[in-house]
Amino acid sequence: MELPKIQRTTLTMKEAAEYLGVSYWLINQLVRRKQIPCSKVGGKYLFRVQALDEYLKNMEQKSIS
Repeated sequence: MELPKIQRTTLTMKEAAEYLGVSYWLINQLVRRKQIPCSKVGGKYLFRVQALDEYLKNMEQKSIS
């Protein structure tokens, strides 16, 4: 019997940087300034894909208002 494959819903800091198309350094700075949604779990910062999409949507709205 084969177990169903688990679909990840979180990204590491490096993966989040790649997902957003920015540098690792910038993601690190946004985390330090508490400007991007993330969770610290066991010493690692994790980013929910859904939260990053919402973050981008909010940033887009700010840019046109």
